[in-house]
Amino acid sequence: MGRLSFSDTRHLVTRTALGQEWGDVKALEGKTRAEAISILLSPSATKTPPSPRLTPWANVNRMRMRNGAGKKQARKMMMREGETLKRWWMLHLLKTDTPVNEHMTLFWHNHFTSSLEKVEQPNLMLNQNKLLRDNAMGNFRTLLHKVARDPAMLIYLDGSENVKGSPNENFARELLELFTLGRGHYNENDIKAAAIAFTGWGVNRNNGTYVYDARQHDARPVTFMGRRGSFSGDQIIDIILEKPRTAEYIAEKFWKEFVSDTAPDYRYIRNWGAAFRKSNYNIRTLYSEVLNSEAFWSPRYKGTLTKSPIDLLVGTLRALPFPKLPDTELVHISQLLGQDLFDPPTVKGWSGGNDWIDTQTLLVRTSLLNKLTRHSRESAKVQSYLPKTTGSEVVQWLLPLAPVLPLPTTPGKRRMVRALILDPVFQLK
Repeated sequence: MGRLSFSDTRHLVTRTALGQEWGDVKALEGKTRAEAISILLSPSATKTPPSPRLTPWANVNRMRMRNGAGKKQARKMMMREGETLKRWWMLHLLKTDTPVNEHMTLFWHNHFTSSLEKVEQPNLMLNQNKLLRDNAMGNFRTLLHKVARDPAMLIYLDGSENVKGSPNENFARELLELFTLGRGHYNENDIKAAAIAFTGWGVNRNNGTYVYDARQHDARPVTFMGRRGSFSGDQIIDIILEKPRTAEYIAEKFWKEFVSDTAPDYRYIRNWGAAFRKSNYNIRTLYSEVLNSEAFWSPRYKGTLTKSPIDLLVGTLRALPFPKLPDTELVHISQLLGQDLFDPPTVKGWSGGNDWIDTQTLLVRTSLLNKLTRHSRESAKVQSYLPKTTGSEVVQWLLPLAPVLPLPTTPGKRRMVRALILDPVFQLK
């Protein structure tokens, strides 16, 4: 197998990081696939920016318990601090020096979905975000167990209301349907059994941490996935992880994220799933399997993924020296484009793919790119940003496929970059 071309490394970086930063693309050029992927996935310390100052759980609870006015005050505070939290993550996405890990943090945020709108506790959503970041490239088994205890998740899926004598099935249902197995690989009795096993899991009303109340746990024997016993929530998770389907379900999610939003080729899914299970659910192992596969490099799938709003907004601003927009404007644009950080639309998260594009969001996308490339003084920096490259390499850098609109005939990298960014193919990766 030969060395990677500039176009190859561009494909690798833009699919895995946050935009195709020139230095990152050039750094991998000339490497073998294995070398480039090893560098890309090498462990690195995750850096989280200083946390925003958010009101502690106990203070919010006291405010809500006072009276109607207190509840309104708490709601206003949640909305204000929620915007602070969104700006905090947006700025981190722009500035992080570990974009591959941050891409995976966003991936897990869309897999283990929670929302500010339901949780109403920005501080808990911040803690969940840190949990996802710290485990984004670690072990899925560990991450799944931690997410099941996460206070924001317990509130979002009503796990904290799941008590003996009145089991709430919401968390159990989403654990099976969205987090591990997918529809068709469990039945309603499995949901009921899992819900019983998770009774007693909740959130401490005084400090907002996970708490287990043995008095509220229903220890009666149940049948789950063909097994009979008096199970704990952790045992339910471990039984699920024994199923080959769990690894294949996550492999399918990786296919959609990194290869194609078309139906997956199950030859790859079976192989990736087997390697994932053999590694005891090491996320980096699965990631490596995906990136080393022929499917990932197939010309059939290049340039077929629609950029998410974060890909388009953050990726463009990381890749090019355009003026950095105010953080409040960045959050607002992302919301208009359909990706409101910390507030996915449903428990299923953002569906992605072609659903990112409709008549409204297409107008917002076009307006954004026009605005970024219109600043003549700032966009002139492009001329010095790419001092040693040809026009054809600029095309390969910014577009995954050949442009569909005519390129400018007058020489100039700045003019060329503007034309390429406004080309519809720039919306793909």
